[in-house]
Amino acid sequence: MASVTKHPPLKDPSNNAVRVEIFDQAYNLRGSDADYIIKLAEYVDSKMRAVAEQTHTVDTARLAVLAALNIADEYHLLKRTGDTGATEYLQRAHHLSRALDEVLEDKRRAG
Repeated sequence: MASVTKHPPLKDPSNNAVRVEIFDQAYNLRGSDADYIIKLAEYVDSKMRAVAEQTHTVDTARLAVLAALNIADEYHLLKRTGDTGATEYLQRAHHLSRALDEVLEDKRRAG
């Protein structure tokens, strides 16, 4: 986790800043949600540490790129799954809408 290193995350509410550590490097980041920034930093830190364990690479720039590729792969797999799910959802919604229209039309004709 980003906060596992020597210094825990520090929040500065006056300017929406938070100090985090990712792979033992400190970063001062700003955003509207400091807790979310910390969560993201912890995620990136964990990815970099996992890549470091798997590859035994010590070059932080290389680790960062490999971690970014892993994160991009996760994102695109989730996006593809979400896009497929959305398409199936829309098809099902159209099918149900047509079925409902048929039932309502039958009711109108019946009385």
